[in-house]
Amino acid sequence: MKILRVDMAAKTIRSEEVNPEYQGLGGRGLTSIMVNAEVPPGCDPLGPDNKLVFAPGLLSGTSLVNTGRLSVGAKSPLTGGIKESNVGGTVAAALGRLGIAAIVLEGRAAEGELSLLAIDQEGVARLITEPEYRGMRTYALADRLLHAYGEKNGVLCIGPAGELGLKVASIQATDVDGRPCRAAGRGGLGAVMGAKGLKALMVDQRGKGPDLVVDRETFREAARTMARILAEDPYSSKAMPALGTAMLVAPINLAGAFPCYNATQGVFAGWKKISGEALAKTIRERGGKPDHMGCSQCIIRCSNEYVDKEGKFVTSSLEYETIWATGAMCGIDDLDVIARMDFLCDDIGVDTMSAGVAMAVAMDAGYRKFGDGQAAVEMIEEIAQGSEMGRLIGNGPAAVGEHFHHHRVPVAKRQSIAAYDPRAIQGMAVTYATSPMGADHTAGWVIGQNLAAMGGKLDPLAATGQVAASRMVQIATAAFDSLGLCQFAGGPINARSEGREALLKAINARLGTQLSGKDLADLGARILKAERDFNRGAGFTRQDDRLARFFYEEPLPPHNKTVLIGDEEMDQTFVS
Repeated sequence: MKILRVDMAAKTIRSEEVNPEYQGLGGRGLTSIMVNAEVPPGCDPLGPDNKLVFAPGLLSGTSLVNTGRLSVGAKSPLTGGIKESNVGGTVAAALGRLGIAAIVLEGRAAEGELSLLAIDQEGVARLITEPEYRGMRTYALADRLLHAYGEKNGVLCIGPAGELGLKVASIQATDVDGRPCRAAGRGGLGAVMGAKGLKALMVDQRGKGPDLVVDRETFREAARTMARILAEDPYSSKAMPALGTAMLVAPINLAGAFPCYNATQGVFAGWKKISGEALAKTIRERGGKPDHMGCSQCIIRCSNEYVDKEGKFVTSSLEYETIWATGAMCGIDDLDVIARMDFLCDDIGVDTMSAGVAMAVAMDAGYRKFGDGQAAVEMIEEIAQGSEMGRLIGNGPAAVGEHFHHHRVPVAKRQSIAAYDPRAIQGMAVTYATSPMGADHTAGWVIGQNLAAMGGKLDPLAATGQVAASRMVQIATAAFDSLGLCQFAGGPINARSEGREALLKAINARLGTQLSGKDLADLGARILKAERDFNRGAGFTRQDDRLARFFYEEPLPPHNKTVLIGDEEMDQTFVS
């Protein structure tokens, strides 16, 4: 495996073997440990000393299904701390097949310079100066790039938001159909890419480097076992293809944990109109695709293709978090409006979650009315225009709250919460507050431990057991994020002993090691330690492991609970 280091100032590219410090690492493990080792924590996130790292998972590029996840890491312009943002699409598998463990963008291009980075099927990389792509939105950009450089390329790119340096700018990835509809959305890493002077990264998907797997027969056996488990599991083989991630709207709303109207209520009256069932029905009736393969080697097909009333493509994929953020949080229950905003966010290059919550804060502050879909669409369009309000939305909820002097801003470390209110699912309060990434549901999703409908044993409205549950899941997730395996595949696999055994076999066959389950847990703890070390160097203290004050002071209907986990208990999540 090799690492490509791209000096954006000198316009040079060098290839090096993975050094011992980074051996056996992939995905989030590699991005976080590399950023902690090589980036000064006090640096300007948009300055030359920050580094932007793209790393496929350890299993990406192999024959194992659902291993198309890519980690992107850097110091975040949004949180001021370390960030790993995870995205699907086609690039991770393409990099893995070429034997590229990471691409590291270093330095910063001269003011006004804009380049493409192209990696061909032999693994040879080159920088191409392309100023004519400046200001382009991602759909038009991807279309032109694939036409000019070949449809077999996987693309990562930024839109106008990334070029403007906005703090919730995303990096968009093309799906298997060449559309830039997958997003490394959280933390504003699109702004880092824009500051480096890179508009797009293209990787030829036809490449093949050295064999990644040490023990091919054992790997094939383990891969077959995991594919069988996914095909047998009702969640991955039936529920996800039928409803996608939007299947969560109904149970989370039923639990009173679906934050809406800027997290002033936990139940959304219009939830049936934006549920997974309503989404699938609408797509089917209009001739779209309710189940769609979005990422390389995916057999779950949780993606979808949303079309308008005339059957024309609008967006892919309309996800639970987007439906919540641009829908219920803003009091909007119209799927057509939500789908339009999803497309615009992907096209302009901003995180749908952060943009949606930022709009909700603006509405709560009186700038616009809740439920005004047209106003919401206009606010997103303003991001690309670079207007004052567009820049505020594009810099996230905290910036909007500060502008309007509004106290109700649902963030931790300046990053918006996700679609699980921490007052109704107390374990999410721990994850949001203590994750080094800022409020991030994927860093420690403890819904399964809390909701009885999903097999949970904890009382979601009580503090008991929540710190331990979040700690355990955060450690496991950090390790899992290093593999390149989709979390929707990981759930069914880890739920069965034969799945856990097969996953360990696959990792060991890939690396030629004899790692145990404890070794994976130790890896997760190592990653979290590196991330927390970086944040301490950046000036973070225990006071940053807190939610916005209103979560502790304003009860959430219908349960009328506040966050019950005190500071001392929260500080026990990670004692070092």
